[in-house]
Amino acid sequence: MLTRRTLIFGAACAMIAAPAFATDATASAFVTAIYNAYKGKDAKGVPLDNERVIRRYFEPTLAAAMAKDQKAAARRNEVGLLDFDPFLEAQDWDVGAFDIAVSEAAAAGTAKATVKFVNQGEAMTVVLDLVQVKNDWRVYDITWLHDGKTENLRKTFVH
Repeated sequence: MLTRRTLIFGAACAMIAAPAFATDATASAFVTAIYNAYKGKDAKGVPLDNERVIRRYFEPTLAAAMAKDQKAAARRNEVGLLDFDPFLEAQDWDVGAFDIAVSEAAAAGTAKATVKFVNQGEAMTVVLDLVQVKNDWRVYDITWLHDGKTENLRKTFVH
């Protein structure tokens, strides 16, 4: 038989566990939504073609640097520093599935997502460092792993 004490104890445990679970689910949902846009042969992906979209996905400092570069390149009628899709490190894609693993990082409000996939026959691994900005998740950095080397997005834009 459930007692009042058991119910209160159960509710307290649920309240303590809920924020940790919700944080992880939200980070997972953010990353999954990004990569769902890339599934299939004719997938459009996430076009980073204006500042509003860039700010939706990237943390403020990185987003500002990316938007500044994009505007400067447009004035010169050139392609900016980002001449490929950073979520896949590719200009073209045909991806059927993604293996996404999200883990909370040591600091509160941060997480790391490792995304593995095969794009046009090539195995790829992309690591997204995530940060919470006003209760929403944003990409702090993207690291691409290939041929035993790593490169990252933040180094390109934020000096």
